[in-house]
Amino acid sequence: MKSTGIVRKVDELGRVVIPIELRRTLGIDIKDALEIYVEGEHIIFKKYQPACIFCDNASDVLNYRGKLICKECLGTLKESV
Repeated sequence: MKSTGIVRKVDELGRVVIPIELRRTLGIDIKDALEIYVEGEHIIFKKYQPACIFCDNASDVLNYRGKLICKECLGTLKESV
């Protein structure tokens, strides 16, 4: 992992400001959802992308009756009917 040279402190409410340069680089806009998880000793922030309920694929996802299904799984479902 490459160091950016940017250091931020955690405030009294546990918040950290993500610098605008990083948000622009990663395409994170105001009110975007972020996934937060831990890998070993690292806290990972990742732009949230909803995924298919069957295969967890986040690309080419369609909303069908409130559920997200990728085109590949949708094709498989059509074939099985």
